[in-house]
Amino acid sequence: MAELTIMQLYPRDMNIYGDWGNVQTVAKRAEWRGIDVKLVEHNPGDTFVTDIDLIVGGGGQDSGQDVVAEDLQRIGSELRAMARDGMPMLMICGMYQLFGNRFITREGHTIEGIGVIDMETRGGPERLIGNTVISSPEFGDVIGYENHSGLTYLADGVAQLGTVTLGAGNNGEDKGEGARVHEVIGSYLHGSLLPKNPRIADHLLGVALRRRNSDAVLEPLDVPFETRARETAQTRPR
Repeated sequence: MAELTIMQLYPRDMNIYGDWGNVQTVAKRAEWRGIDVKLVEHNPGDTFVTDIDLIVGGGGQDSGQDVVAEDLQRIGSELRAMARDGMPMLMICGMYQLFGNRFITREGHTIEGIGVIDMETRGGPERLIGNTVISSPEFGDVIGYENHSGLTYLADGVAQLGTVTLGAGNNGEDKGEGARVHEVIGSYLHGSLLPKNPRIADHLLGVALRRRNSDAVLEPLDVPFETRARETAQTRPR
């Protein structure tokens, strides 16, 4: 099997609420199938490595977004080109916001995004916090935990990741959560997201693998404790 290289964007500044677990989950599910995995990081000022297969970004405070915003603009054209070319990416919370057009804080400060996803985020008056479940046409029930004050509004024609059945979602108004553009998935769901949602993890992994070898087949896994973890998480109150 081909070696896959997974990049974590800005782990020093954008890695809260267990988002590093998303990288660990994809890597472990690859290793269980006998696929070699190489992990790389990109932090502000680093040379951007382009020979990669999957990119994962996490959440952070507004201050963390300010720290990485300039560097993100520097590599934005490469990330947009990778997205158009079908590179699988998972962007959570703060990085989800920065993959949009802009984030306008409650104080009126604008942090420019890179426009991979046609959307805008505005700082809201209160935090949206709690266990969350969404219904996704492709991934079924998606389980996670949200903690954000940003209110994200997708442009017409941008697909949601799913519809909220428990929680607030993108903005607490339109019942949508997350976004999907090309093979980019954006979401507010921490917790971290992928350990409780192996269908999303395997989708990202499968896309990455097929980009290396179009004939590759991702064999299914039977991991009973994942099912038990999902069942437990779904019973938790908001």
